[in-house]
Amino acid sequence: MSGEREYVVEVKPSARKANGAVGRLVNREGPRRTFPDRRSAEAWAEGLSEGSRPVWIRAAHPQDRSEVDGYLVSRRRQLLDLDGAYDKRRRRLRDTDAPVDTLGNYDG
Repeated sequence: MSGEREYVVEVKPSARKANGAVGRLVNREGPRRTFPDRRSAEAWAEGLSEGSRPVWIRAAHPQDRSEVDGYLVSRRRQLLDLDGAYDKRRRRLRDTDAPVDTLGNYDG
């Protein structure tokens, strides 16, 4: 061995939930992966992101006492919120009639 320390990555729940390939990988192999260096870990993350929700490596905080060097993460919630906003806008543009069940129609 060359004496260099390996780069350990833990998969965070955000990445598992956002990216199906990541979720399947964690089910088969567990939530931690070891790489020769960070560059290799980033290449792995980039490969998992192709054609799917993006995931990336975030370095562990210097005060993080875990045995990992970085985390595989994603912004699942933000992406889903944006997808929903886009769908609402498409519906609004497609529907030319005003909605019939508005608060203004409530006689209460």
